[in-house]
Amino acid sequence: MIFKRYIIGFLALILSTSLLLCIGHTFKISILMFHYEYVNNEDGMMFSTGSLLPFVLGLIISYIAEKIYMHRHQKNLFN
Repeated sequence: MIFKRYIIGFLALILSTSLLLCIGHTFKISILMFHYEYVNNEDGMMFSTGSLLPFVLGLIISYIAEKIYMHRHQKNLFN
């Protein structure tokens, strides 16, 4: 049961994050896009990254999905 609980949470994380990133890239929503840029010139270097919001939202959705699964599983144990 514990293993299945973590699988549900992990799948929710992967699916929700992937969906949000795809929506961001499809509709050009910069807050949902992850853009990574690295430039290394001989004189210096530049590092840039994008929004981490899809990953944070994915973690929140994963947490909620795990809690819903655990609540339903405990309700089925008592019935």
